[in-house]
Amino acid sequence: MTGAKRKKKTMIWSKIHNPQCEDIIQWCRRRLPILDWAPNYNLKENLLPDTVSGIMLAVQQVTQVFFTGLAFAVLSSVHPVFGLYGSLFPAIIYAIFGMGRHVATGTFALTSLISANAVERIVPQNIQNLTTQSNTSVLGLSDFEMQRIRVAAAVSFLGGVIQVAMFVLQLGSATFVVTEPVISAMTTGAATHVVTSQVKYLLGIKMPYISGPLGFFYIYAYVFENIKSVRLEALLLSLLSIVVLVLVKELNEQFKRKIKVVLPVDLVLIIAASFACYCTNMENTYGLEVVGHIPQGIPSPRAPPMSILSAVITEAFGVALVGYVASLALAQGSAKKFKYSIDDNQEFLAHGLSNIVSSFFFCIPSAAAMGRTAGLYSTGAKTQVACLVSCIFVLIVIYAIGPLLYWLPVCVLASIIVVGLKGMLIQFRDLKKYWNVDKIDWGIWISTYVFTICFAANVGLLFGVVCTIAIVIGRFPRAMTLSIKNMKEMEFKVKTEMESETLQQVKIISINNPLVFLNAKKFYTDLMNIIQKENACDQPLDDISKCEQNTLLNSLSNGNCNEEALQPCPNEKYSLILDCSGFTFFDYSGVSMLVEVYMDCKGRNVDVLLAHCTASLIKAMKYYGNLDSEKPIFFESVSAAISHIHANKNLSKLNDHSEV
Repeated sequence: MTGAKRKKKTMIWSKIHNPQCEDIIQWCRRRLPILDWAPNYNLKENLLPDTVSGIMLAVQQVTQVFFTGLAFAVLSSVHPVFGLYGSLFPAIIYAIFGMGRHVATGTFALTSLISANAVERIVPQNIQNLTTQSNTSVLGLSDFEMQRIRVAAAVSFLGGVIQVAMFVLQLGSATFVVTEPVISAMTTGAATHVVTSQVKYLLGIKMPYISGPLGFFYIYAYVFENIKSVRLEALLLSLLSIVVLVLVKELNEQFKRKIKVVLPVDLVLIIAASFACYCTNMENTYGLEVVGHIPQGIPSPRAPPMSILSAVITEAFGVALVGYVASLALAQGSAKKFKYSIDDNQEFLAHGLSNIVSSFFFCIPSAAAMGRTAGLYSTGAKTQVACLVSCIFVLIVIYAIGPLLYWLPVCVLASIIVVGLKGMLIQFRDLKKYWNVDKIDWGIWISTYVFTICFAANVGLLFGVVCTIAIVIGRFPRAMTLSIKNMKEMEFKVKTEMESETLQQVKIISINNPLVFLNAKKFYTDLMNIIQKENACDQPLDDISKCEQNTLLNSLSNGNCNEEALQPCPNEKYSLILDCSGFTFFDYSGVSMLVEVYMDCKGRNVDVLLAHCTASLIKAMKYYGNLDSEKPIFFESVSAAISHIHANKNLSKLNDHSEV
């Protein structure tokens, strides 16, 4: 009896707790994406491409990772060696918690520049002489250098805590208010700040650290006032380095399809510059600033100083917001390119933990790196395994090459930073695109850029978001909605004129609100859900005809795209007519989403026709989506669109009879 009772209790206990265990497992898989894709990892299909990609990424990008790590550490006002650690640990943590399969994290110019404000404020240069002679047991560096990296690590730690707190509060869904023009303007303005901060190294000028409001202009004012102190040797070496980097990188880009391994110009330049500096003794002869001693290996972990967290809270918020926004844009771009989904809240957790854990290893704040992410694209990576493979090579480089770079001129590192920001700086070309699509977005770009230049990246980001929301709120009350009565009358007229066979394969959906960044994702989700419901293969004809009139966008909440929402029935071609008479205004995000709907439907054998389009909408869609060469998709009315479908159907039948 005792054994039977125990068995019964065990069965009851199992029934009670199994659902909880399943919930825990699901939660772990959701918060640790590596547990989701790693057990299902296809060794035959993915291991070889990931390994090859990781090795090629190591050949192409390890030198960039290594030397940009050095450069961004200098940008963050800490010893260059700490940038190397920031290129390793964040990438490993993000591979475990991040959802971007083609996103590589590490040192980032914008977060480095923000953390430099805290470093220079709390540990300024004028106290260096007091601590230079005293060396610590950690890496053999001076107390001055260790004080500086502790401040940067504190910024990284608190920034990560803020990101994790935003994950707990589920604020990822609120990132839809950060539009593409705002991100583009903010990153371009911040890149301009970074280039400005490197002017003193490019010219070889000794100058105090300048920051704060209008600091951008004060730096150039100081340079022009002290133009006679420019070191000609540093200027010539900087110009030569920039020219070589730009030329070789452009040639690599032009011939990347013909050559398997591109020339690691960063490595060649570093070796040549270091060798030339050593042979000519430029440090003593010409007064060139060099990197100096770089410790070998990785230090033991140590907690960042908690006593100064309150003093770096402003920079921590800047790191948390700017780093996350720039990283999310890259993650969403990779997800869209390779057809998988990204959880905005999970990205908060991934980047937050990357900053928190890395701060214990003397790392500066990190974020997704544009250059290394592009490297994962070009080398054919399938998963984060490629990034982990490249991390192994980074670790080898840290132990093998680091101590050999004593004679590396700092002006060459500054040149690497400037050339590495090319992708952000050329976003000025987006101005033409925004002008042709929506001039208000063009104005937001300009104003956000100006605020970023005059103040800081986080101030520019905040201004851009507030300005965008204010403009949308001001435009929404003036929006006119579609008259359902007129739509019903028109629909009845179409039904009486067209045969039922044609009408059965036509879906009419009216857009009853403006389409802007606030509701663009919701528009896509609602549209895909309606089409999924309408295209059910087993749905009777009567049920189909009842659902031809639908209304969209009743709320402004965010939504997630459904990749399988639009699946037409086999051997049947459907036509979707969007009545845009209620589409009173739009912005860049709305036009891009409308073009995306058109391209998705086209790829799934569904024709999309737009009726009642304004001239500005037609112009914007043609410019954005390059639709000039496509077959006609814009019509004056729904009746005209259905007539076009009917005529094509009759022509198709005639061609079929001719073939017979």
